[in-house]
Parts: sequence; structure tokens; C-alpha cells
Amino acid sequence: MTDEERYELVQLRKENAQRTLCKAKLMLDNSYWNGAVNRMYYACFYAVTALLIQHGIKAQTHSGVRQMLSFYFVKTGKLSPLNMRFYSDLFAARQDGDYDDFVYFDQEVTERLYPLCIDFVDTINKLIKETAL
Repeated sequence: MTDEERYELVQLRKENAQRTLCKAKLMLDNSYWNGAVNRMYYACFYAVTALLIQHGIKAQTHSGVRQMLSFYFVKTGKLSPLNMRFYSDLFAARQDGDYDDFVYFDQEVTERLYPLCIDFVDTINKLIKETAL
């Protein structure tokens, strides 16, 4: 992948993160709690993958994305462990909401998560900007 192609892919993933946050808000506003949690996770996932792509870091799975984020950015002090904890917890919540028939998120939980997602995506975007090639 050329530097130009990498740049374009990073921009696309960042845009996907923002669009997906908007979808999460629509679901939140219409009481689709599990769907909102799903979209919040994916907004964060797209932001993280943009960061990894920018640095040429490959991951094949969602777990791999989390591992690479931890290894290259948390362990090096570029991203706080609290941000990593949030992302891992959100991943687990999305998994539960998507695959466990008896997990139903409620308004309180979902509304608490939304601003944290916005902060997480903003933090990743700042890191992308700070570490631009």
C-alpha cells in the first residue's frame, strides 16, 4: 500500500467512525439500546483501525485490533489504560448485546456510554493527528 492509499484509507475509516456515531445517536434517540451499543462499538473500532492502518499495523480480528492497540499505544504510553479498558468493555458489551439472547441494554447504560464513545473517538483522532506520517 502506498502512503497515499494508506492516507485515503485512514480518512475513510475516520469518516466511518463519525457516521457510525451519528447512527448510534439515532438509535439512542429512538430507544434501540442494543443497536446503539453496537454502533458505538463500531464507531470506536473504525477509529482504532484508522490509527493502526496509519502505522502499518495489521490485525485480522476484533481481538487482534484490541491487542495491537494495547501493544503499540497503551504499553508505550501514547494511550491511557483507561481508554483501553473502555474499549475492551465496550467490545464485551457489544458481543453480549449482539449474541446473548437475554442481554438488553437500557436507556441509563446506553446514555452513559455515548459521551464516552465520543471522547474515545476524539482521543484516537488526536492520536492519529499527532502521529501522522
